Amino acid sequence: MQKENYLKGMLMIILSAFCFACMNVCVRLAGDIPSVQKSFFRNLVAAAFAAVVLGKNRICPKVNKEYWGPLALRCIFGTIGILCNFYAVDHLLVADASILNKLSPFFAIIFSFLILKEKIKPTQAFCVLLAFAGCLFVVKPGFQNAALIPALIGVCGGLGAGIAYTMVRVLGTHGVKGPVIVFYFSAFSCVAVLPWIVVNYAPMTMEQVGTLLLAGLFAAGGQFSITAAYTFAPARKISIFDYSQIIFATVLGFLLFGEVPDAYSFVGYGLIILASFCMFVYNRREQA
Repeated sequence: MQKENYLKGMLMIILSAFCFACMNVCVRLAGDIPSVQKSFFRNLVAAAFAAVVLGKNRICPKVNKEYWGPLALRCIFGTIGILCNFYAVDHLLVADASILNKLSPFFAIIFSFLILKEKIKPTQAFCVLLAFAGCLFVVKPGFQNAALIPALIGVCGGLGAGIAYTMVRVLGTHGVKGPVIVFYFSAFSCVAVLPWIVVNYAPMTMEQVGTLLLAGLFAAGGQFSITAAYTFAPARKISIFDYSQIIFATVLGFLLFGEVPDAYSFVGYGLIILASFCMFVYNRREQA
């Protein structure tokens, strides 16, 4: 039974990685629409899904006052993370944008140290440095690099997500349920960008609306799949498979957009995935 649950967890997290890769592809396929507007439709679907889950399971969305601060930070930085990620997806290779967003676990380690005062072990510090070395190969800093600004914004997306996930950890350890956090975050993200959309709304075709709603469905599928994955098996055993998203993103980017990452990007992917693998092995040993 334990082996069966491990396999289920592995398959579910790979499914979530595929869903998130498809979400990024849909964001690109939606065409020349502001990233802010794309994020609105993505989060609108996620909020609706979370509301259905809350209603179906009769979960009270009330959050105690002492946790309003962490919840607000989760919403604010999660929104920043999504906006930056969508901008990166629109201006970089899909695979590059995906791997930069996957820096979030390493930012989470840093902010867990700064905010939660959790100690960073030497192995963790090495993994963080290795991941950021890989980040440099993907970003390729230099004035001659036309994609530098979008790449840096992609890194900021990973940073925002890292802070957001740190706050999720705070809320989760104090009993705030996942669907509640997802609902507030998604609803906040929609409300936060609504004034901008009212003033700067870009007309869309029905095809573009459908593509963005599909992006929202893939996002919801990814969130629920990854939640299910961690109910079957602990993170230390299956988290490494989340990086299969880079494989899906690379393949989809090539098939749909003819994108081929350069050698530097592949080196960066390798370093970041190696750092993740080292962290994966370290966590398994620590919690064995």
